[in-house]
Amino acid sequence: MAGLLYRLGRFSARRHWTVIVSWVVIIALAGVGYALFAGTPSPSISIPGTATAKVQDELNAKFPKASGGSGSLVLETTSGKAFTDAQKADVTQLLADIADMSGVKSANNPFTTQATLDDNRQQVTDGRSKITTGKDQLAAAQAQLTAGQTQLDQAQQQLDAAKAAAAGAPAAVQAQLEAQQAGITAQQATLTANQATLDANAKTLDDQSTKLELGSQLLDLSSNIRFVSKDDSSAVATIQFTKSTNLVSPALKTAVEKKAEAGVDGVKVYVSQDIAQGVPSILGPGEVVGVIVAAIVLMVMLGTLIGAALPLLSAGVGLGAATLGAMAFSGIVEFNSVTVVLGVMLGLAVGIDYSLFILNRHRTQLKQGMPLHESIGLANGTSGNAVVFAGTTVIVALLALNITGIPFLGLMGTVGAVAVAVAILVAITFTPAMLSLVGLRILRKKERLAIGHASAKRVPNTPMKTWRAIITLVAGVAVLGVIALPAMNMRLGLPVGSSEATTSSQYKAYKTLEDKFGAGQNSPLLVVADLPAAATGDELQRQEIAIGTKITSVGNVAAVAPIGASTDGTVVAFQVIPKGGPSSVSTEALVHDLRDLSPISSDSGKITLGVAGNASANIDVSEKLSAALPIYLVVVVGLSLLILILVFRSILVPITATAGFVLSLLATFGGLTAIYQYGWLSAVFGVHDPAPILSFLPVIEVGVLFGLAMDYQLFLVSGMREAYAHGAPAKIAVQRGLHAGRSVVTAAAIIMISVFSGFIFSESSTIRPIGFGLAFGVLLDAFIVRMLLIPAAMHLLGRAAWWLPKWLDRIIPDVDVEGAKLERTHPVSHEDEVVDLAVGEDSAPRHPAHRA
Repeated sequence: MAGLLYRLGRFSARRHWTVIVSWVVIIALAGVGYALFAGTPSPSISIPGTATAKVQDELNAKFPKASGGSGSLVLETTSGKAFTDAQKADVTQLLADIADMSGVKSANNPFTTQATLDDNRQQVTDGRSKITTGKDQLAAAQAQLTAGQTQLDQAQQQLDAAKAAAAGAPAAVQAQLEAQQAGITAQQATLTANQATLDANAKTLDDQSTKLELGSQLLDLSSNIRFVSKDDSSAVATIQFTKSTNLVSPALKTAVEKKAEAGVDGVKVYVSQDIAQGVPSILGPGEVVGVIVAAIVLMVMLGTLIGAALPLLSAGVGLGAATLGAMAFSGIVEFNSVTVVLGVMLGLAVGIDYSLFILNRHRTQLKQGMPLHESIGLANGTSGNAVVFAGTTVIVALLALNITGIPFLGLMGTVGAVAVAVAILVAITFTPAMLSLVGLRILRKKERLAIGHASAKRVPNTPMKTWRAIITLVAGVAVLGVIALPAMNMRLGLPVGSSEATTSSQYKAYKTLEDKFGAGQNSPLLVVADLPAAATGDELQRQEIAIGTKITSVGNVAAVAPIGASTDGTVVAFQVIPKGGPSSVSTEALVHDLRDLSPISSDSGKITLGVAGNASANIDVSEKLSAALPIYLVVVVGLSLLILILVFRSILVPITATAGFVLSLLATFGGLTAIYQYGWLSAVFGVHDPAPILSFLPVIEVGVLFGLAMDYQLFLVSGMREAYAHGAPAKIAVQRGLHAGRSVVTAAAIIMISVFSGFIFSESSTIRPIGFGLAFGVLLDAFIVRMLLIPAAMHLLGRAAWWLPKWLDRIIPDVDVEGAKLERTHPVSHEDEVVDLAVGEDSAPRHPAHRA
């Protein structure tokens, strides 16, 4: 590989215009592909196959009326007073216009819905009063009938006695008695008919009372649900879509948002996050500041404007080609709005760093008097070889995100891997071409005058003090351990409206709902019950009440509102309003408790429950991502060990390197938790409402930080290995490797941190913690782990650090990451170095790859 890169570097140097124009053409083709085939990224994050997704599929099939995603429009009068009739009419027209949009199932009018709800409650009160009056009237009528029946029974007894006494009496007397009997019989018939009417009226009244009480119980379940605030100054309208929220087209959401923004005179209309989630801008003021800081670091390190500009230009070329190329496929594959962001972050950061590594090696060789093209080729074959290997570890780690089985995360990793791959290609082709084009101007004027006559410089020939190594190791681990402590309580979730900028519509909608209607109005759940048999009428209502009562008994439930039943009467749906908000612990517990209720026993069989809704979907996504993290971490740690054994031909070096990566990773999680979940330093980082950590961020942190940690490990420890293999004592080799690589690694790390930090102040609540996590992770890993802990650990290990079983040494290939073989065939003068090798008991035999 080193030889191939050497030849590629010389070719790029000789044919620099060909290479430069080729990259311009590649960017142009990517731009054409973007213009022709790019789609609109989706702001939603979803994972197929979750419990929520299964419920949504069932609703689509059996209960279309209750299926589809939803979002809210929150309306608030500017005066803080009650809505006027004119304002209500304007709001009604606004909602009617939205309801007419294709893809919108309904847009409920909060004033009509609230009035209907209030009327129903009043009807229950009035109905109970009427039923009481009716029962009183029936009781009075029953009393009259009973009294009449008593009188008639007495008359019958008297008549029966008279008949008995008049036995054998004249016919006239008998006729008179028969006439009296006929009168009593007629009266009895009248009383019987009146009793039947009375019984029928009583039954009707009982039926009405039953229906009224069933309706009353259903209303009582939803007593805490309101659509207009108690002071009549705020209202919430629900927009229901024909598709689930994550499948609603961004164009439709934008249309609804624009219609809402047109507003109503005297009324502020806020759009909830379910509708207003937009595609964040990839580069904003913060990101630009990060690039400027990177430019300043390059200027200070290299001392020339051309030198500082070249890595930035290389990164720009790679970023343009990778981003446009990736987005060209967004019309074919569904991109999330943050899918490309990871590629942009990495493309910028590694693009600058990889170009810098080759450029720095080339500058050193030029100052030693090497010819221009030979220096470019050798820099490409040595540092470029290390760049390819280091970049490959990042690519492998990012591609490994696909093993999580989570589509959007795998796609994000793939796009990031493409960005890194393009950055590598740019570094080993475009950078050599530009170095050839600028020639010796890559050096400062003073350096150009001193070419071949550089003053001697010393390299370390004394080891670190053992006591200092012990203190450094113990203190460093302690510091990282303390920083990692908050990670023990880390919770995962997805952004909600409260995470957005305080000036945004989403934030205002969230806070207005929370203040006027309760926190749970921001996190309604959809509970679906599968009945064992079809039910209708009163039986259906009884089933609804029984299920609703069971749901209410769970706890953390503010209200339960029956939505209705499917046409076949086998599926019943409820809207459940939690007491807590969408990211609260209580809401997460409620979702699990509701699912644990299933199945519910009933007279007709088992009733199964399912839970859906935006809050439920977010919880399911977070839990799926949380479950994927340990598997992915094991894969990455195992991969780390294998790669490092191959590179450094050692057992203990990979173990210490991997342990350091795990330490910096846990400390990064601790920092994320402290700032974004606990709210520490909230004023600095703009965390106005602390919330759970972005659910897919830990997985991304593992992949990206692993790759970057291995970059720094490679560029520092390969120098230690090279010094040891050339015969330096093991402890002195540690100092020499650190001395040789620390300046370029420091600059590279500062550049990484600067670029990532620029995203901390992004407009998107999703991007901000990603930027912080990567910047903080690089800070800890580069400056604490790689430059302090690893040298201290390797000093304490001494020669044991480079121990490798002979059988393993024979079977693993010599990858020659540092390009030592190439250097032997294309030697660089080392006359400018003053080396005093102190041969001691830990001096090492030369590695076979470095023997003469």
